[in-house]
Amino acid sequence: MRPMPHDDHDHPHALLPPEPALRVKALETILTRKGLIDPAALDELIDTYENRIGPKNGARVVARAWADPEFKAALLADATPVVADLGYYGRQGEHMVVVENTPEQHNMVVCTLCSCYPWPLLGIPPGWYKSDAYRARAVREPRKVLADFGVTLPEGTSVRVWDSTAEVRYLVLPMRPEGTQGMTKDELAELVTRDSMIGTGLAEVPS
Repeated sequence: MRPMPHDDHDHPHALLPPEPALRVKALETILTRKGLIDPAALDELIDTYENRIGPKNGARVVARAWADPEFKAALLADATPVVADLGYYGRQGEHMVVVENTPEQHNMVVCTLCSCYPWPLLGIPPGWYKSDAYRARAVREPRKVLADFGVTLPEGTSVRVWDSTAEVRYLVLPMRPEGTQGMTKDELAELVTRDSMIGTGLAEVPS
């Protein structure tokens, strides 16, 4: 008896493209057509973790560093145990380094190989952080990238780009805005944006 011909295209995995991002999109499309997911709800969930829930952890760390000099010194000396004591640890955050922005130096973080990112402090990495364009241009022309994000630095401020890896992940400690004296830590945390902790943005100025 002759064996039945085996056509790999009969299997669902053969219908998916090789690139991870395209595979995710293809799976989303299939699940949507089957009525198993609502794209709008999925987008809202991702936005929540990208921009609200995740970055709030990092914002609390930054606010405390602005308000507490001893905490700031410990954070800059060895961030990993400091943030772990606050409950921010686990996968994608095993070894944390915090770098401080000053009038003399602005720091920016990129992962040139993939998308290494401090999940316990910032949540899910935004799409642009994982893009080939950002990963290539952040190292080659950081000031132009900052300009694309609406950030223009004084000429006397240097820019240092830190390459996040599977071993080390970075968090930028943005400069504390002027006019924030007397604000509580919770109020300060509201001024800290996700992008300011990556270095592609600045902390917000209180209205």
